[in-house]
Amino acid sequence: MTVTATPVDEPEQLEPQAAPAPRGVRRAQRLIPAAAAALAGVLLYVSFPPRHLWWLALPAFALFGWVLRGRTWKAALGLGYLFGLGFLLPLLVWTGVEVGAGPWLALVVVEAVFVALVGAGIAWVSRLPAWPVWAAAVWIAGEAVRARAPFGGFPWGKVAFGQADGVFLPLAAVGGTPVLGFAVVLCGFGLCEILRLVLESRRHAGALRRGAAVAALLSVAAPVAGAVAARSLVSDKAEDGTTTVAVIQGNVPRSGLEFNAQRRAVLDYHVRETERLAERVRAGRVARPDLVLWPENSSDIDPFANPDAAAVISGAAQAIGAPISVGGVVERGGKLYNEQILWDPEKGPVDTYDKRQIQPFGEYLPLRSLLGDINKNWTSMVRQDFSRGHKPGVFTMANAKVGLVTCYEAAFDWTVRSTVTDGAQLISVPSNNATFDRSEMTYQQLAMSRVRAVEHSRTVTVPVTSGVSAVIMPDGRITQRTGMFVADSLVQKVPLRSSQTPATRMGTLPEAALVLLAAAGLGWAAASAARGRRTRTAQDGGVQDGGTRGVGAQDQEVSEDAR
Repeated sequence: MTVTATPVDEPEQLEPQAAPAPRGVRRAQRLIPAAAAALAGVLLYVSFPPRHLWWLALPAFALFGWVLRGRTWKAALGLGYLFGLGFLLPLLVWTGVEVGAGPWLALVVVEAVFVALVGAGIAWVSRLPAWPVWAAAVWIAGEAVRARAPFGGFPWGKVAFGQADGVFLPLAAVGGTPVLGFAVVLCGFGLCEILRLVLESRRHAGALRRGAAVAALLSVAAPVAGAVAARSLVSDKAEDGTTTVAVIQGNVPRSGLEFNAQRRAVLDYHVRETERLAERVRAGRVARPDLVLWPENSSDIDPFANPDAAAVISGAAQAIGAPISVGGVVERGGKLYNEQILWDPEKGPVDTYDKRQIQPFGEYLPLRSLLGDINKNWTSMVRQDFSRGHKPGVFTMANAKVGLVTCYEAAFDWTVRSTVTDGAQLISVPSNNATFDRSEMTYQQLAMSRVRAVEHSRTVTVPVTSGVSAVIMPDGRITQRTGMFVADSLVQKVPLRSSQTPATRMGTLPEAALVLLAAAGLGWAAASAARGRRTRTAQDGGVQDGGTRGVGAQDQEVSEDAR
């Protein structure tokens, strides 16, 4: 009898597995996205004035997109907050120049929350087809909210305000700061997607997915092409003749909050500089101005209540022989107003404009009783709240209609636009930057005024107490500027224009459209996620009932659904 041995199965040969990385390495790997998010925020800050590195906004958003894509909303919330801190901490450091680090840090902590929420939204839509479009719209929606809340909003740091020197600037004339900002952010996210697709194709040795590649390329090409096409909307030609404008920078006795202690000196400085200009005009060294523009707070002494202040202003107007727009602090009916006063050389004050968008914690104090309990010094710095004006300010000065946008108001789309729709042929942004010393604040605000010039195709003048004062053409070029903390004057013939750009005509419509686009993307992403959960639940039930669909099929369907 022959016995046949039954073969014994050999044990399955398992592929060797890599040893787990050391704990320190794993921790470092987890820190990489956090460090990259903060670095992206710093890059965005560096793209802002006074530097001329506007193009750094593109790699900033490319890196931000890389960090956020495919993350859970909780992780993206934290990464977005780090991006906000990296951007806003250095950008807004000027807010603490005179009042200390507390208010500066409090402002940044609050504003970065909005950026964190935007980060979560971007991660949410990053699984959609053509995700850079949805993600850029989510960013603009975040800017729209931040420009309105809390306490009337704080639009400082809009992406558009860092693009005064950039190739995308003409898009401001198409749809204002929302369209300009959208184009920049879209281009940055588009660069991220192009790089991701290239790396993906190399990793898997396959061809690029055509649809995704086309969408990524368009995300970069469309904003650039749109900016080139929009250049036809930018013009500095005179449509209603010209006017010769004088911008007066009188300087202040000293910088910081203490400049208020010598209010009469500030007024006298501006009177003196105007009289010096009058002497130069009489000597034939400069052209006689048709109108003269003084900065915000050039007369903190109320000229309606103080005859001596009124007398020296009248003397200056008569010496120069032109109407002056004077920045005053006026008390009327027991209320304080930050006011521009039109001062005629013969008739005296003939018109006024009260600042409408007043600055929280600077011109009025929200939550006054609560803040007083925390720190009495904060309430003492703003002893009495300013009241708001309610009408656009357009002064008829000689042959020109001058729109008034006082300092902080330049950051708000609606305040600038309302002067143009009310008939302004040129815009003046009287400001007082003396409280911020030599910080970057004045350069950031000057860049805003350049964007506004292109947005509404108007000459913009920037008279500032201590600098930098400037004359900006409708195409955004600065043709004259002063130094900081010097007494000086600028005189220039500038074009008057009355046509309206698409941005002026449409107002908030482009922003509303982008907010709706963001809402649609978030809704689509939410619906896709819910559908994926239902699919997984159904498949899990099918497996328990003896279904034959495998895990791989489930994962494939969820992946396709997410894409």
